[in-house]
Amino acid sequence: MRSNDIFARMTPKRAEAFLAELRRDAPPIAQLALAAAAGAFKLRPVFIRKQPRAKQAEWMRKALARGTMATTAEEILAQYFLEHRRTLLVEWLDQLGLEHEEGVLTGDTPECPSEETLRKAVDEFRSDQDSEQRELLLQAFAAQSAIDWAPLEKLIEV
Repeated sequence: MRSNDIFARMTPKRAEAFLAELRRDAPPIAQLALAAAAGAFKLRPVFIRKQPRAKQAEWMRKALARGTMATTAEEILAQYFLEHRRTLLVEWLDQLGLEHEEGVLTGDTPECPSEETLRKAVDEFRSDQDSEQRELLLQAFAAQSAIDWAPLEKLIEV
């Protein structure tokens, strides 16, 4: 899975909620997402900003779902979790026992834990509240270019 696949699988309603959350809690990331959409469709950013919110979210979702936008989608998701959902990210990294500094991995490419450890961590992580955000984090983590963990992708397949 790549980060653009996360946006490709996102429903229009979920994309609208995601963009609304970005606008409210992380405006620079929302601007980045909309600028990426404008660039992908060769539109002026002001044109996208003048569209209804649902249309803006759809432009963002479609743009970030493109394979050529995988790096941008990865960056948007990484910034979202590092800046806006850091507590959730730190909880996940701690459950895996990965070394990090405030959610930023200290190593370049962490080793995949055993399947049993990974399964236990995923099940425990999913069992808490805010399941939609937790699922998005699992997908975004697995889609990071530094993470090539086939067992994790198998556990979180949608």
